[in-house]
Amino acid sequence: MHETVTLAAGWIQTGTGLGNDIKDLIFNVAIPVLCGAFVVIVGVKTKAPGPTIMAVIFAAIVWGGSANMDTLKDKTTEDITQYDGGGGAPMGGDQ
Repeated sequence: MHETVTLAAGWIQTGTGLGNDIKDLIFNVAIPVLCGAFVVIVGVKTKAPGPTIMAVIFAAIVWGGSANMDTLKDKTTEDITQYDGGGGAPMGGDQ
């Protein structure tokens, strides 16, 4: 009689857990720290308010985008579905 045994079951769960932890670490710690470092480095290197303000705006966009990844994913999926004709009123395209 032949028995099937999944040898990697523990490793798969461990990998999934590590993947979720690493993802949380990147989105909740690494991206905000890198955005702050970017602003500080630009401010120190340029010593001018214009580039520093632009660095703050750019860092806020990156940080905000990464913090709202689920919302952006849902919006993108909704746009693609609507464009493909799967929802809402039919859209006219370039003919």
